[in-house]
Amino acid sequence: MADVLPYKPAQGEIPTDPGVYRFRDSEGRVLYVGKAKNLRQRLSNYFAPLHTLHERTRRMVTTASSVEWTVVPTDVDSLQLEYMWIKEFDPPFNVRYKDDKSYPFMAVTLGDEAPRVLVTRNRKIPRARYFGPYPKVWAVHDTIDLMVKAFPIRTCSDASYKRAMATGRPCFPGQIGKCGGPCSMTVTIEEHRAMVDDFVAFMAGSDERFKKDLTTRMLAASAAMDYEAAAKYRDKLASIEAVLGKSSLVLPADEDADLFGIAEDELAATVQQFVIRGGRVRGVRATTIEKELDISDSELVDQVLQRAYGEGVDVPRRIIVPWLPDDASELEEWLRERRGKKVEIAVAHRGQRTDLMRNATLNAQQALIRYKTRRTSDYVARTQALTDLQEALGLDTAPLRIECFDISHLSGTNVVASMVVFEDGLPRKDQYRSFNISETTDDTDSMYQVLMRRLAYLDRPEEVEIVADAPLDDPFAEEGEVVTTRKKPRFSYPPQLLLVDGGKPQVEAAARALRDAGHTEIGLCGIAKRLEEVWLPGEDFPVILPRTSESLYLLQRLRDEAHRFAITHQRKRRKRDISTVLEEVPGLGANRIKTLLKHFGSVTALRGADLAQIQEVQGIGPALAANIHRHLASR
Repeated sequence: MADVLPYKPAQGEIPTDPGVYRFRDSEGRVLYVGKAKNLRQRLSNYFAPLHTLHERTRRMVTTASSVEWTVVPTDVDSLQLEYMWIKEFDPPFNVRYKDDKSYPFMAVTLGDEAPRVLVTRNRKIPRARYFGPYPKVWAVHDTIDLMVKAFPIRTCSDASYKRAMATGRPCFPGQIGKCGGPCSMTVTIEEHRAMVDDFVAFMAGSDERFKKDLTTRMLAASAAMDYEAAAKYRDKLASIEAVLGKSSLVLPADEDADLFGIAEDELAATVQQFVIRGGRVRGVRATTIEKELDISDSELVDQVLQRAYGEGVDVPRRIIVPWLPDDASELEEWLRERRGKKVEIAVAHRGQRTDLMRNATLNAQQALIRYKTRRTSDYVARTQALTDLQEALGLDTAPLRIECFDISHLSGTNVVASMVVFEDGLPRKDQYRSFNISETTDDTDSMYQVLMRRLAYLDRPEEVEIVADAPLDDPFAEEGEVVTTRKKPRFSYPPQLLLVDGGKPQVEAAARALRDAGHTEIGLCGIAKRLEEVWLPGEDFPVILPRTSESLYLLQRLRDEAHRFAITHQRKRRKRDISTVLEEVPGLGANRIKTLLKHFGSVTALRGADLAQIQEVQGIGPALAANIHRHLASR
């Protein structure tokens, strides 16, 4: 592969102005769209020597056959043009959004003669005001049912409205008290419009004004002995309280903001958006983003905000994000043009905003786990993953059984290893194993030792255990006893693929173990965490699986599961070792061990304490303190 791309622009050809650039393939398809404050400086990063590029960036620029750019007057214009081109061309190397249309909204059709409220996923109703999104359809219906009791506005269909207005007979929802529009023949169009304005104002966050107003009217009607009107005001107030009870006050009552919690790994990110109006969470939305190229936290936030507010969505006064994007000022200007007022992009540093950000991030992390789990547990996805792995790794058959190995240690000590097993793309937790490694020089030596121990089981003869059972006529069995045999569970079933956590050094150590054990028929690869590269033995360059591929998700989950299992085993071993050291002290029981560890925090701190400090612990006398000090000093 040549180290210089043939379509690299000539020196000085690229301008230094702000603008937007596009990489295209040989058929003219747009592969990637990006913006830059300085086009020459930004594009020079893509045309650096290929061996210095990120693996996935190298894949993009070598797939492309041309690059073009458009100069714009300001950075805000480049942000706008980038968004338009991404929407138009849907480039495969830009971030990809999932479940973008899956959340329902409450919409009020302000462009109609008599606006109605409805549940919809259509974001293109002319002059409609949207509220939400809501996580479930029933949540929108519940909110509407409560709201129309306090603000009885139209809920019937357009056809029902036209028929009622033409005939002078109330629409059917109006006859049963479910519609309060002019079609119910109880209010005029002007009175209904005023009610709609109140409905929209309340949903936009002005809840305290309506509570105070209704309370004042209820008390006034009661004082005037108009108990029927007072009861109506009371019922409306109860409906408003019910709506507010579904959304707790999380920020000051005058706060209008959108808060974004983000969780990500090398392949994907999930975004949890809290829509806060009047200090209350009015809507929640989770979006999953697939990342083809490696992007920074700042770039990720930039893309999230562009997507969130690029289609006429209401822009709040404040937007709270986990990381401030590099072009925050340009984004604020872009959002100000959409809102018509000042917009602030801020990071939560303390107080209620920090607590809410922590909650949103936790929800995003759980959503990311669910997304990855769904992908690896779906039958079609699993089948596709195994087929893709067979082709990418050059295996003779699909790897129906994959074993993944990971090494874990604490600053070079307490070295352990884990083995996790996936069959047909699903975990077989009953066949997970852990290994203790007493002496080793480094991770590659540890990997070699563990694989030699595991591969040795493949060559052992079949083991059988004898089991006594119910009486049976058997001349060789004692009276009243039956002798049966069954295979003992062990590692005799060979995997089609061994996966190791690590890059080229770990893979070469594993390949040496396969050769020495005489099992070169088993497939082998390694996955390096930082770049998600897949390494094969004897190869100088890694295999780059597409970031959106099911095969890479399967390998990633195997690696993460092996790491989790190794860490769990190491912690259990450390805890057991700590207890064992202290249990060897004469006169020191379980309760006193617990008290000592609670007081000092660790065995290391206890070992560094003198006799006087040990005697300060409740229940530890001079003689026992001397035994503890002497025992730990000798270890």
